[in-house]
Amino acid sequence: MKRYTEKQIQARIDVAVEEAVTPLLRRIEELELENARLKKNSSNSSKPPSSDIVKPPKNAGKSPKGKRKRKPGGQKGHPRHQRRAFTKEEVTVRHPEYTLDLDPNEWERLDQWERHHQLELKESPLDVHEYRARLYRHRVTGEIISAAIPGHILAGGIAGPRLSAFVGFLKGRCHTSYTTIETLMDEVFGQRLCRGTLAKIVTSRISPALQPAYDELLDALPLQSYLGIDETGHKDNGDKFWTWCFRAEDFTLFRIADTRGAVVLRDVLGTAFDGVISCDYYSSYHCFMKESSAIMQFCLAHLIRDVKFLAESADKVTRNWAVKILDLFRRLFSVIHRKEELTEAYFQRMLFKWRDELIKKFKAAPDRAGARNLRKRFKVNPEKFFTFITTPGVQPTNNMTEQAIRYLVIDRRITQGTRGKKGRDWSERIWTAISTCESQGRPVFQFLCDTLTAYFQGLDPPSLMPATP
Repeated sequence: MKRYTEKQIQARIDVAVEEAVTPLLRRIEELELENARLKKNSSNSSKPPSSDIVKPPKNAGKSPKGKRKRKPGGQKGHPRHQRRAFTKEEVTVRHPEYTLDLDPNEWERLDQWERHHQLELKESPLDVHEYRARLYRHRVTGEIISAAIPGHILAGGIAGPRLSAFVGFLKGRCHTSYTTIETLMDEVFGQRLCRGTLAKIVTSRISPALQPAYDELLDALPLQSYLGIDETGHKDNGDKFWTWCFRAEDFTLFRIADTRGAVVLRDVLGTAFDGVISCDYYSSYHCFMKESSAIMQFCLAHLIRDVKFLAESADKVTRNWAVKILDLFRRLFSVIHRKEELTEAYFQRMLFKWRDELIKKFKAAPDRAGARNLRKRFKVNPEKFFTFITTPGVQPTNNMTEQAIRYLVIDRRITQGTRGKKGRDWSERIWTAISTCESQGRPVFQFLCDTLTAYFQGLDPPSLMPATP
């Protein structure tokens, strides 16, 4: 019978315990990650705010401790907003005057009036235009000819430029379906336009009219010194596509592609692009950074959300590390928000100080799930998170681009995507026009009217390029 020393017995016990415990520890880590994943929301991940409705916070509907719930409506101390009075020139319908039958010896009749203005929809908001061309018959041959109706009138078909622009505004800006527009035209305007006609107005009239302005912005993108770029999913006949958003200082362009890869960046910007790109940490931007001269500003908002997620981790080491990181970010952004109060030298010195502290802390991340990934990012590209410190005009986050994409997310939920290339062309052109007009303070409807008028008359279309000072 073989005898074991006490040391050998202890070693065998340790091995058995390790074999039994290791799978359990691994399973615990998996469950902790799964539990953390289920706790993700818009504040600690890239999930949209609408997903928070599924799991409302514990204190939903309650006021924070020590604070009163804000009442709806105008707030005390805020300026009052009132509609301006209409001028005499703006009044289109004048009704009989209301007077009183009073004794003139007792009451003096003043040349003053109490006025009340009211907006009202016309009983028939549409005008039906008729264009007549005289017919002529040859006295000998019997041949019949007619005078020519101008081409710009025939180009519009059943809908003139303003009505076409209105249909496009409803479809693109208001997320309205063709069925709803058809009902509106029938019940409110008293004229029935079928869905096929409405679709033809949108995809065969408005979309081609918008193409020159869209192409002009597309050609201008590679010349920009600073771009915010983001992408979101898009459905086309059930197939997976991606909508890319390119946001410059004064205009925005959307591009629908069948890939989320760096090939879209190469096609749109070209490998000669040498500007700054604000984006998230997705791999396509890394590929494009290697192929081009582009300088990256990886979005700090995305990074902070990742750290917030780890700050809620069940692992104490990870949680403590993430909390310290968040405190450093608070200090950094406190300096950014106080820029106007600080001298330029002190402002820059503090930015570099907190940048160095953050890089040091990220590189020393604990060897834990989640934290390891962030540690790897800062070993590879630490300076790409702080390009805004050394490059004037660059923002630390990509929030402006994400704000532009929110409109698309709403449109995607309502319309359920597109059904072919014509639909994709229309979507990226109208989204570009809407977002750019809003950023430039231009009325979208008026731009559509001007664009369609020029398109029907064969004139140069209005531009979406920002006006040069």
